[in-house]
Amino acid sequence: MTVDTWIQAGMAVVAAVGGVVSARSARRTKRQERRDDFTAVTEQQGKAIERLEKRVQRQETEADKQRERIAEQDEAIGWLLFRLRSLVSHIKKAGMEPPPAEPMSERAARYLRHLDV
Repeated sequence: MTVDTWIQAGMAVVAAVGGVVSARSARRTKRQERRDDFTAVTEQQGKAIERLEKRVQRQETEADKQRERIAEQDEAIGWLLFRLRSLVSHIKKAGMEPPPAEPMSERAARYLRHLDV
């Protein structure tokens, strides 16, 4: 055998090994594809869950602020009612008649009954 034959045989072997390696690395099994799909879906769901958790946290924070503001408003209304009643009693003790009260809406009356003041 000549040198040319040996070179051609070596090149053929290298090409065959390269072909086998590239074919093996390019071949993807169904299991690999399903695993990759599962990974992608899992990552998307994880991101969606994180977004939802952040949104829920923001809403809980806003709800806490609203509850605090409502409690402060309740306290202020209670104080105003007490002050109004004390002023009316002071006017009556002075022998004068307080001015007549303006008509109250049903919604406001329900709220004041709810406060128990």
